[in-house]
Amino acid sequence: MTTVTFEKDEHGNYKGFTCFGHAGFAKKRFGKQQPDILCAAISALTANTVNGLTEIAGEQLTVTENEETGFLRCVIDSQLKESSKILLDSYVLSLQEYSKQYSKNLTVNFKEV
Repeated sequence: MTTVTFEKDEHGNYKGFTCFGHAGFAKKRFGKQQPDILCAAISALTANTVNGLTEIAGEQLTVTENEETGFLRCVIDSQLKESSKILLDSYVLSLQEYSKQYSKNLTVNFKEV
């Protein structure tokens, strides 16, 4: 199960997010374990969001990750630009759509900090 928790302040501003765990969606086919396409999709969305925030929008982030455990922690170190908020909203929307289809494999949460 992958859990993504978004942290927002009392005004609804993003402060960071944590992505943890492996989706566990891989299936056996023809006697072989197939790649976990859901985990790959979540990873691609997450990497794209972090890269977009830092490389395109120029945001200051602190990112900690551990590929083995499927852990990524992103702390937003600055006031976000409007374009960055849109990028994060898009990331949330995509994850929420996946979680509707794969509710046993992905959970999206929000926490006020």
